[in-house]
Amino acid sequence: MPVELAPLATPAHKAAPAPYNGSPSSSSSSSNSSIEPKMNKLCRQLSIESPSVGGRECVFSFDVPVPDVPARGARIRVVCAGACYHPKRSGSLTSLNSVSSGSSLATDVSVEGDFPSMLPHHGMRDAALFPGYEVAGVVESLGSELTEDCGVKLGDRVIMYPYEGIPNGYVEYLVVHDLKYLIKVPDNMPLSVAAMLPAGALLAMNTVHAAHELVQSLLEERGDNSVCKILIVGTGGLALWALRIAAYQYSNMKDRVTITIASLKDDGLMMAQEFQRWYFDYSVNVVQWSEDLYEKQLIERTMDACGGQVDVVIDFGTTSRSLHRSMQCLGKGGVVFVIKEVADRLLPKFSRRAEERQQKIQPVEPGNLEQLRELVQLVGSGEIEPPPHTVYPAEDALDVVQKLCHSEIQGRAILRFYPAD
Repeated sequence: MPVELAPLATPAHKAAPAPYNGSPSSSSSSSNSSIEPKMNKLCRQLSIESPSVGGRECVFSFDVPVPDVPARGARIRVVCAGACYHPKRSGSLTSLNSVSSGSSLATDVSVEGDFPSMLPHHGMRDAALFPGYEVAGVVESLGSELTEDCGVKLGDRVIMYPYEGIPNGYVEYLVVHDLKYLIKVPDNMPLSVAAMLPAGALLAMNTVHAAHELVQSLLEERGDNSVCKILIVGTGGLALWALRIAAYQYSNMKDRVTITIASLKDDGLMMAQEFQRWYFDYSVNVVQWSEDLYEKQLIERTMDACGGQVDVVIDFGTTSRSLHRSMQCLGKGGVVFVIKEVADRLLPKFSRRAEERQQKIQPVEPGNLEQLRELVQLVGSGEIEPPPHTVYPAEDALDVVQKLCHSEIQGRAILRFYPAD
């Protein structure tokens, strides 16, 4: 587990220190709202493009203006940002399959929503592929129209729910226009862990919740002593979160719900063993999906590991081949849960086949604000143990992207903009 970043101490009712590379500006007046006059300061922003073109740099650093504080919002000093990317934009995704197996996917957003952003470089050089939805930081300033009882104070450690129009997170300072999208994180939770929650972990939680409705229905329908079988495809960040959340969800039903991991890489067994150390009373099966084997062999291997056909498949890194394989391993009435953007692309091709097999391909949306609050509580209390992650200085972003593309990072990669104070 990475060393915890110490809480950033901020005196009450004062703005936090200016960015390290900001240009000089006149001294600002201090008030309960902690708003500075028109700022003439700069902060660092990273723009990460698709690393699909060999030999080209894919990470760019810019100096951008520190954004003004919204009247009823807040400015956040970003400490950690999860290295995640946009799952749509299919033209560039083909080259990012290796990243998708270990990264966290977030929901689709638009900078033309209700919340304007001051990001002159947003979208340049395909940067929307790496939007930085997973942000953890410290409240640096509060809006002038907020009152003392607004529920947020300076120095609070927070994460941001990925609402429509959320600014790019690979920047030292960003703003939120409505405090309802800020969630405080407990003091015992490292900000590197908190940064994993808003997109990837939340999507995994919503998927497990959706699958749980089916599991309950099947168990009630089949009666006492029946068993429901779940197959989770992959050992990337999303799959690892789903595994942990499912183990928590079914902790009182271990004899009635079995979980099998289909590992796309050689580290599947190691991941399962690490999981077993935390959840020693929950047995998990592992099957290796080696792409050099014939489909028939993989399907037979999977059903052997699962003890027959499964009832639920959770597949975050879905391809046409993996979806076809999952449906072959799925029993009558079973459901494959996939990310909505993937479902939009593959449903036209597979819907008829699913209907013929009396199966269902169910799209999963990103989770809601209340689910994120619950997730923070569960991780903070230790009831759900976060998957492995590694923290890198933001200036090493290029190296991080290259490592992700070669599947050299176990679990999640977190970019750190500020060291511990």
